[in-house]
Amino acid sequence: MQNIISLLKQYYYVFLQGLWGTLWISGVVVFFGTILGLVIAIMRMSRFKPLKVFTDVYIEILRGTPVLLQLYFFWIALPKFLPIELSDTACIVVALIVNASAYIAEIIRAGIGAVDIGQWEAAKSIGLSNAHTMTHVILPQAVKNILPALCNEFISTIKGTSLASVFFVGELTTSYKTIQTATFLSLEPLIISGAIYFVLNFVLSRMLKLLERRLMVSD
Repeated sequence: MQNIISLLKQYYYVFLQGLWGTLWISGVVVFFGTILGLVIAIMRMSRFKPLKVFTDVYIEILRGTPVLLQLYFFWIALPKFLPIELSDTACIVVALIVNASAYIAEIIRAGIGAVDIGQWEAAKSIGLSNAHTMTHVILPQAVKNILPALCNEFISTIKGTSLASVFFVGELTTSYKTIQTATFLSLEPLIISGAIYFVLNFVLSRMLKLLERRLMVSD
């Protein structure tokens, strides 16, 4: 216990830097993953068969292969195929966004599917186009179904960012490795990092439950 306290006093700024890295990476991944996931979900619901086939394959590959393998693929492939120079952090963040988009697409598709079909028919009856029906009628109602699952995805992403430490991207698990190398201590920095992850996810889980209760009341 004494080692943990002294370690916190000496290296608190390293843990804070790692925590900030975990938060901003998770935020960016969920934000852009949601935008990409929305596009993929709409494409998957399209009646144009090639689009549907493409998105089916896209989702199955991303959900059927290990996340770490995907991180390695983007880390190796992106610098080779893109004409611009990318940092390791950028490659890993792109990989996490693409991975998250597959799961978020299914969340959005399920949320849209939960909206009563009568809403589609009512929108059509007053002359709304498919695009206007989706943006002005269906999506606003689907948000209540999507938000809780999207918050859960954010929590999963926070834990998933720990894989970025394999590439020494600046997040919490990388901070643990940095302190372990500097102090030759393994257990104490591991306990501190684990405690930070737990507190962060515990707070977010409680906020999610509060959000779900408010959504139920609003219904």
